[in-house]
Amino acid sequence: MLSLSRLDSASADFPAQLERLLAFDGGQDERIDRAVAAILADVKQRGDAAVLEHTRRLDRLDVSSVGSLSVPQAELERALQRLPQAQRDALEQAAARIRAYHERQVAESWSYAEPDGTRLGQQVTPLDRVGIYVPGGKAAYPSTVLMNSLPARVAGVRELVMAVPTPGGERSDLVLAAAAVCGIDRVFTMGGAQAIGALAYGTETVPQVDKIVGPGNAYVAAAKRRVFGVVGIDMIAGPSEILVISDGSGNPDWVAMDLCAQAEHDEMAQAILLCPDSGFIDAVQASIERQLDGMPRRDVIRASLSGRGALIRVRDLEQACDLANHIAPEHLELSVESAERWLPRIRHAGAVFLGRYSSEALGDYCAGPNHVLPTGRTARFSSPLGVYDFQKRTSVIQVSREGAHKLGRIAAELAVGEGLPAHASSARYRLHE
Repeated sequence: MLSLSRLDSASADFPAQLERLLAFDGGQDERIDRAVAAILADVKQRGDAAVLEHTRRLDRLDVSSVGSLSVPQAELERALQRLPQAQRDALEQAAARIRAYHERQVAESWSYAEPDGTRLGQQVTPLDRVGIYVPGGKAAYPSTVLMNSLPARVAGVRELVMAVPTPGGERSDLVLAAAAVCGIDRVFTMGGAQAIGALAYGTETVPQVDKIVGPGNAYVAAAKRRVFGVVGIDMIAGPSEILVISDGSGNPDWVAMDLCAQAEHDEMAQAILLCPDSGFIDAVQASIERQLDGMPRRDVIRASLSGRGALIRVRDLEQACDLANHIAPEHLELSVESAERWLPRIRHAGAVFLGRYSSEALGDYCAGPNHVLPTGRTARFSSPLGVYDFQKRTSVIQVSREGAHKLGRIAAELAVGEGLPAHASSARYRLHE
């Protein structure tokens, strides 16, 4: 029997129950942080030699140089050719859809002129070089390659450098093929904190990047925290989440499988259903219990649903939307009639899936929008990864002679008020031209 929490929003202690359900300690593990700090310092000081040493120790790869960890472009193309045709077609079609979606996000430079001839504007430019971290080992994630590299390519990033661990020398054709499809410039088979350090600081062989994106384990997350400021990062992602709002009129098997699909990510993933219909909630729970034993990752799903999952009865859909805004989930499915009607009520969610046919799994792979989304209630103030994460905005200021006379008086007055007389003099010098 699956131990899955059943909550009722009408209960007096529901707010406390909900907070306990949502609670997650995303704090840093001191042991991991110390180990990561030592690895990063080593890579910063010794470069390639440190990368090789930690790769031999952690990934069991006995190579003579970091250059040996580099995957030639020809090998990426061979991996693409080796794929079964159906898999290659799926990869290329997903890439085309993701690229097409992100092409609509490109920001353009702009400027405007004031009557006195002063011109103000903003210049938008891409980053020069981006590092993409792709997890390896237990599983292969070609979708990570697509979602992190294609927005950067659309933004105009000049060079993409990918790091993917290959413990024991195990390489994924699907990941390498995705790198070929996306036009990754350089691929290194290195992982962990040593890969983050190499990308952040640069080594004799690995070029320093301007920003690092992509998910990883606790060591990778800790390393990204530590190098932020030396380079940019995308985010520190927590466990994956799905919140399904149902009006009780759909297929309970569909909802059950959507919850299980998210729960199979890992034991800390969170899957929650909000529904006003107790009978439908019963049907969803029965469906989960009926289907669970046939799922290859049933132990992970069971642990996730038992530990952090919940089926919650709400008063109505209005309350469900209010709760959704409080939870601010990574993924939100509006599995209801006339789903578009409810979208304006949703303020906080990484991605919203409208209607019963819009399963979250489609968003993970091929719908088009990015699957790199804010977790842990950070959707209250964060957005999905996109082209804008790979573009910089530079302010442009060209002041005319007449404008300098007008602005100089304003600036000087404020500078005096702030006790910065040199600022005031700098502004006033232009007044006498």
